[in-house]
Amino acid sequence: MFGFNDKNLDTTHENQGLAVTLEELMMQQKYLPYMSYGVNRTSANSGGSKSAFKGRGMEFEEVRAYNFGDDVRDIDWRVSARKPEPYTKVFREEKDREIVVVLDLSASMVFGTRHELKSVTASKVAALIGWLTLKHKDRFGLLLFDGKDVTYFKPRNDTPNLINIFNKIADKSKEILIEQHHSDITPALHMLQLHQKGQGTVFILSDFHNFGSDKFSQIAILAKKHQVCCINIFDVLEEVAPQDGVYAAQYDSEKAVFDTEVGDFKTSYQEHFRKLREDLRQNCQKLMCGYIEVRTDVPIFKQLSTL
Repeated sequence: MFGFNDKNLDTTHENQGLAVTLEELMMQQKYLPYMSYGVNRTSANSGGSKSAFKGRGMEFEEVRAYNFGDDVRDIDWRVSARKPEPYTKVFREEKDREIVVVLDLSASMVFGTRHELKSVTASKVAALIGWLTLKHKDRFGLLLFDGKDVTYFKPRNDTPNLINIFNKIADKSKEILIEQHHSDITPALHMLQLHQKGQGTVFILSDFHNFGSDKFSQIAILAKKHQVCCINIFDVLEEVAPQDGVYAAQYDSEKAVFDTEVGDFKTSYQEHFRKLREDLRQNCQKLMCGYIEVRTDVPIFKQLSTL
């Protein structure tokens, strides 16, 4: 994977697709009418997993004697077995939930071949989740990781807090074009465990670069307490091999030249990235986490029509 670095880059609005702007993050609100809240996902992108952004559920409150008209499905059979009459569980609607996004803006996310960088797509997805959270009167928080530093915004249910988050994302989106830090999101996930005390829903937005099965321990810990969904952000070049030809590539100080017409290069290339995505999907399934794929050159709302 090849990063982007230009010390003389002018990070203004003219650099469309390289850095996300506050205006673009604010504009994600217009896509809310296309979103369904709390419906099970069955699209190819989701791998058939259930929604990670479910509607507000019900909290257990008490057990009392069964009354005519109560739902028989709520009968507490263990308690009823010890009593001369049936007892039923009583539930009440949950209070507002905490929705937290872990936004990975480390070096591997500063990459893109069409439309925009992965870091830009991930930032827009975070904004869309933020707007959706406020729409349904839940609390939205963010943990932003740039490969070196972690910035945490405590979940709140107000627009000014959301705009503060957007401003930070926009600023960081420009900064990482000039200086990137190479690291996976494991430290950020550990930091979230320290900050996030109550139960909630956690969305992890990343390309999960160099994130093998051994790195899933932090996600496993989060999944024991929270509802977790991994949103895999990837570029078309990480799915479809480049056209026939000879290509030169550079990653930091290392350079390489490869010929896509040689042997079974294309088949091996596409199989490599397919297996990475499939391993990530399977690890999520083992931990009962949601899994969604988002490609940078396809409109986001079409890929996330249901969260």
